[in-house]
Amino acid sequence: MLVVMRHGASADEVDRVVKVIGELGYDARPMPGAQRTAIGVVGNDGRVDSSRLAALPGVVEIIHVTQPYKQVSREWRPESTIVTIAPGVSFGGDEVPIIAGPCSVESEEQIIEAARAARDAGAAALRGGAFKPRSSPYAFQGLGKKGLELLEIARRETGLPIVTEAMDDEGAYLVAEYADCIQIGARNMQNYSLLKTVGRIGKPVLLKRGMAATITDLLLSAEYILSEGNEQVILCERGVRTFDPATRNMLDLTAIPTVHRMSHLPIIADPSHGTGIRDRVTPMARAALAAGADGIIVEMHPHPDNALSDGAQSLHPDELTSLIKELRAVATAIGRSVTPAGTTEVRSGTH
Repeated sequence: MLVVMRHGASADEVDRVVKVIGELGYDARPMPGAQRTAIGVVGNDGRVDSSRLAALPGVVEIIHVTQPYKQVSREWRPESTIVTIAPGVSFGGDEVPIIAGPCSVESEEQIIEAARAARDAGAAALRGGAFKPRSSPYAFQGLGKKGLELLEIARRETGLPIVTEAMDDEGAYLVAEYADCIQIGARNMQNYSLLKTVGRIGKPVLLKRGMAATITDLLLSAEYILSEGNEQVILCERGVRTFDPATRNMLDLTAIPTVHRMSHLPIIADPSHGTGIRDRVTPMARAALAAGADGIIVEMHPHPDNALSDGAQSLHPDELTSLIKELRAVATAIGRSVTPAGTTEVRSGTH
C-alpha cells in the first residue's frame, strides 16, 4: 500500500502518517518525490484500515499495490532508481557502465593484468570471482579470501570498483569488506537467507536471474533484499536454459524492457553467460544495450586459453576494446553514453 501526500504536505503531516502506520503494526517507508511524498506501508497483509490513513491531514490518495512484489514495483516507485557502486559509476541513469574481468581470480599477476586491460579498454568496474559455485565439485572453486585480497590490490592499482560474488551468509559479510558491489549468482537467486543477509548489510547488490527463473521470480527475489531496507539492487539478465543446445543459454533480451515496465530497479545484461560462446558475446552485448540495458557485464581474460574457468566465453583484451567502442556508438544512437573508464588514482578499499 502507498499513502500519497498532497503537493506541499508539511513535515508534521508526513510524520503523523508515519506514526499512525506504526500504530497499526506496520513499517513506514517515506519516499520523497519531485512533486510529492509517498509513504510505503511495509508488511501490509491486506487488512490495513486504509480509511484511518485516508482521513489524516495531507493525505490525497491511497494506492493498493497489486503485484506480489511491492517495493520493487513501478506502482511503489514510479521514478527509476539509480544505484551507485562507486563515485562516477551508477546504474539506471543516462550513463551505462561496463563491468569486465575474468570469471575467476587466479593469481595476483593475472587479476592485475586483467584489471589494467579492463580499464584501458574503457570498463568502469572490474568483475572477478573469489568464490566460484561450479556445477562440478572437482572444478576450480576460487581462491576464497585470498582472491578478495587480490581484488583489493587490483582496485588500488587501477581505481576500478569491484563486483564479486558471495555464496553464503558468512561469505557475504567477508565479501562486503572488500567489494563495492556484492553479486548474487544465478544459482543463489532464490537463496532467501542470503538475500536477507545482503539486504541487512546494505551494500549495493547485483542480483542475477536464475537459470530457470521467470521475471516475476527475479523481482520477488529482489523484494527480499528491499524488504530488509536495502534499495541498492541492480538486476541482471544472464540467460535462461532452453531445449536448444546451440548456445549455453538463451539471453532473454525481452526481459530488459519488461523489467523496466514492471520495476523501478535498473537491469543490466550478461552476454557472456547468456551465450557461453565468445563470438556471440559482442553482438548480444550490442543488442542488449539497444534494448535498454542499464549496464553490461562481460568476461574478459588476458589469456582465455589458459583460464581456469569459462575461457571459451571470455573475450580477449583487444576484443573488449572493440566491443566498448561499438557500445559507445550504440549508446549515442539511443541518447545515452557509456560511463568513462576508472581513473588510475588509488582509492582506499573498505577493508
